[in-house]
Amino acid sequence: MRASGIILLLALSACARPPRAETFRPADTGELTRLHDRYRVPAIARREFTHVELWSALGPVVDAAGGPERDEAGRSAEGRPIYRIRYGSGPTRVLLWSQMHGNESTATMALADVFRFLAEAPDDPRARRLAERLTIEAVPMLNPDGAERFQRRNAMAIDINRDARALSTPEARILRGMQQRFRPDFGFNLHDQDVRARVGSSDRLAAIALLAPPFSPGREDNAVRLRAKRVAAVVRGAAEPLVAGHITRYDDTYNPRAFGDLMQSWGTSTVLIESGGWRDDPEKQHLRRVNFVALLTALDAIATGAYVSADPASYETLPENGRPVNDLLVRGPMVVVPGLEPYRADVMVQFADALAKRGARVAEVGDLADAAARDTVEAAGLFLHAPQPLAVDRPAAFVLRRGRDTASAAVWRMDAN
Repeated sequence: MRASGIILLLALSACARPPRAETFRPADTGELTRLHDRYRVPAIARREFTHVELWSALGPVVDAAGGPERDEAGRSAEGRPIYRIRYGSGPTRVLLWSQMHGNESTATMALADVFRFLAEAPDDPRARRLAERLTIEAVPMLNPDGAERFQRRNAMAIDINRDARALSTPEARILRGMQQRFRPDFGFNLHDQDVRARVGSSDRLAAIALLAPPFSPGREDNAVRLRAKRVAAVVRGAAEPLVAGHITRYDDTYNPRAFGDLMQSWGTSTVLIESGGWRDDPEKQHLRRVNFVALLTALDAIATGAYVSADPASYETLPENGRPVNDLLVRGPMVVVPGLEPYRADVMVQFADALAKRGARVAEVGDLADAAARDTVEAAGLFLHAPQPLAVDRPAAFVLRRGRDTASAAVWRMDAN
């Protein structure tokens, strides 16, 4: 072969090599939060929204753009369309799915914001990298029937995230079919967890919990799970400036019915992101922003290959989700109820909806000096007046007054509704 031919082959070989992976560096949180301020979908401002409300806001944004594309992946049990968004044409495939539990919508809001950014800022360097190096498929709302009722389960009363093995629900079959057809390299399983969960044994609430799910009961590592741990470390690095000290590691007990665990076993490096609670954020708008920052950072790290240099120990050393705390502790009042002499007792209250503080019920009465709660009302020296004797699991309706007399000044009120 002539020297010129050898030179040509060497040049072509060099061009065929993948770009060298970049070194992972922490996200520029300030830049990304400003980006979120600009591209946040304003029509979705509350955590409770329906399928129609989501797609009335997001659909026109995606459909009018030249980048993201929307199609119907299938239909829910009640016949609602389950939409899939596609973006990019790169060699690395990423699958994201959210709201497989109908009342877990934080990441759905964040995905709407991410796709608005990708649709309206195609020349942004991040958007270009994702378009050139990744092929993304996302299902922002996998359980539209549950979302209609703002309930965890689907219309068949089945938990879709426990239907990965049986595939009894159309929603589970849609997700499994996407995995089989698309064969994603990476997956993001996006959820909300109990807002009462703590960081380890501390009194801090868990804002974000991460998991690189096991692929077997032994919980050992292989190349697929190790990649997921590195991506989880990237997510932690991105979220830490916004929720420092409030990130945990989710329980990694293997569940053969769960999508995250089985996705890992099917060869998709999967990261679970659970959005918990944040003080004074009942509509979870701060955690929506955290998800936006974390997802864009993780996708960019996958696109550049920078996730490879992330240290799995950053994920592995996270404290575990701790025991959930109670919602509200009224500490130290004298209790005044019909038919009984006043007595001193602490009162614990749980809400049916902890974020909205709706559906208050008495959880415990007595000496609760060692109990933890998300909120505490210091009521020493005050009198708790209730219209009927306190009882566990009874609706919590009472007033804190300055005196034993019902005509004394009221200083705080608990409404059972």
